[in-house]
Amino acid sequence: MTFRIATFNAENLFHRPRVFALPDAEERKRTLEDFAALVSLLDHDLYTADDKEKIAALLDKYDVPASQSKSRPILVNETRGGAKLFRTKRGGGIEIVAEGRAHWVGWAELVRDDLDEEAVHNTGQVVAEVDADVLLMVEVEDRLTLHRFQKQVLSDLMGAKTYPFNMLIDGNDSRGIDIGLYSRRPITSVRSHIFDSAAGRPIFSRDCPEFEVELTGGAPLWILGNHFKSKIGSPAATTKKRKAQAERVREIYKSALERSANVVVAGDLNDDPESEPLALLLDTGLQDVMSHRTYTGAPGTHGTGTSLAQKFDYVMLAPALWDLVEDVKVERRGIHAPGTFKSFPTVTSKGDQASDHAAVYADLDL
Repeated sequence: MTFRIATFNAENLFHRPRVFALPDAEERKRTLEDFAALVSLLDHDLYTADDKEKIAALLDKYDVPASQSKSRPILVNETRGGAKLFRTKRGGGIEIVAEGRAHWVGWAELVRDDLDEEAVHNTGQVVAEVDADVLLMVEVEDRLTLHRFQKQVLSDLMGAKTYPFNMLIDGNDSRGIDIGLYSRRPITSVRSHIFDSAAGRPIFSRDCPEFEVELTGGAPLWILGNHFKSKIGSPAATTKKRKAQAERVREIYKSALERSANVVVAGDLNDDPESEPLALLLDTGLQDVMSHRTYTGAPGTHGTGTSLAQKFDYVMLAPALWDLVEDVKVERRGIHAPGTFKSFPTVTSKGDQASDHAAVYADLDL
């Protein structure tokens, strides 16, 4: 029986951080880097004069005090009536009044907007066209959103085959970009790794959930879902983070093999197959399905996908599953990339594309 395993970074199903809608890639990158810098500064135990100056500059740059702004991409949530991070001075300007992380209650987050109806439809079209038996969903808001999307979009709007089983555990990312699973076979257990840590900090930016899926007449399928640290920020620091994540996934994978030979590592790993972090996984015997002889398309999965540097998304199979592969494909038509490949007719711009990631899938004779 053919069994299809897939992964898709959907970049959220109904609500997407406003920054991701910016048409200029460099502006998106700068904004995300500034957000990461702000979050890091706000986490300091004590704010030095230099910290306060940098925090104030970032808040001012992104119009954070203007609560009714229709364009600001970043906001600071503060508890009502509690100690504050900043105040707006008479005549303008921002003053940081908190002395450190323990002196105010709140957090910074990316402002989210509702997705355009066409973008939601195009995301559904990708999922429907892939038509996987198990589909790892990267960057989704929460489990109830998974349920609503399959009911309201896949079933009611599109009349597509849906998923009776779905699961998601909230991860460590405050932006609402978690890792979930759609399945047409029962999900019999889930193991989370949000509390795995090194030097007192979480290893996984989101999580590395282990989903156990029941198969007909045999050992279960274990899917290890991942979304590694992006390359936004210092190359040395982000590579170090992805390497630590890969090292831990390597350990989790080896433990999973003791329970079943049917193990999959999948998701958005934010690095190419020749990178040091990815080598840690591929050296275990895991094999990337896009290296299978049946796959003949472009090497990347992000954007135009024309270079190996654009390969972020993976379905990696343990040796026992690799021998069962029948076919491998990449669904790119939800991406708007004129001049490189044909998109769905309803994908007319970056604003209504399903995602800037393709979906990767493999058919296995299980």
